[in-house]
Amino acid sequence: MTAAIDVSLLICTRDRAGSLMTTLDSVGRAFAYAPGMTVEVVLVDNGSVDDTPERLAAWQAMQAFPVHLVREPRPGLACARNTGLALCRGRIIAMTDDDCVLHADYFAALRAAFESVGGPTIIGGRILLGDPADLSVTIKLEDHDMVAPSGGFLGGFVMGANLAFTADVVTLTGRFDERFGAGAPFVAAEDTDFLFRAAGLGVAVLYNPRIVVDHHHGRRDTVEETRLLAGYSFGDGALYAKYLFSDRRALLAIAADIFDVRLDVIRPVTTHAGIKHFYWFRLRHKARGFASYWWSNLRRNRSPAMR
Repeated sequence: MTAAIDVSLLICTRDRAGSLMTTLDSVGRAFAYAPGMTVEVVLVDNGSVDDTPERLAAWQAMQAFPVHLVREPRPGLACARNTGLALCRGRIIAMTDDDCVLHADYFAALRAAFESVGGPTIIGGRILLGDPADLSVTIKLEDHDMVAPSGGFLGGFVMGANLAFTADVVTLTGRFDERFGAGAPFVAAEDTDFLFRAAGLGVAVLYNPRIVVDHHHGRRDTVEETRLLAGYSFGDGALYAKYLFSDRRALLAIAADIFDVRLDVIRPVTTHAGIKHFYWFRLRHKARGFASYWWSNLRRNRSPAMR
């Protein structure tokens, strides 16, 4: 009889062979720090053209725990995650990125966090800046437990770089929407969409700062940072359009974003050097994403008549 799996760790990668090995080394250290836990790792190669496949195979052969390798040639993080989810057998499914480093107590902290939950639950963890030379983006620094606000949009409350959930969440919520996320038409927000659907179905969404990864994202140029933040807003705007007529939370989020523009005058954000009026910047790119979603739907609906 096959032993039950406590945690399935899902990592998707594309052409990051160098940083990926640092990530995988941290997985081995965290496993060694959690005796008695049964862990499996699911690695999805999302069409790499570097030596990622060879490195993954070599790492797999050296591990004392099960490692499943799969190749997903269709581009897009959501596609890769869906392919990996189909192989996950753990009671808890955890995700991190291929430029993150797990803290040594990562698996132990996961186990402790989920011991006290009942029913379908999503828990996001802390994301620290891995290199002080990198810009302070794509991190999550709060040092206290939090519960997602009821009726909120959840963008940024927890992040896909350090996210875990009970296996029954996928049964309830369904797969990631493959139109969203890195490598997909709507660029970002595949994790926000997943959280939004889950919260709407009554799944508890929590933040636990004791589950920690370091993010070595490598962005040091304000142009890169501005492009990244524009993409995040673009994805959120597409989500607003997706749920506009089916969920009042989308309307509330749109209204909040419009109202927040006043903050550019009374409480301006000064932490992003390439962005002068942050709230207007965010709203403008969300409007772009909103329009792109509807244009995409219009083209899809018209295409049969045009053939």
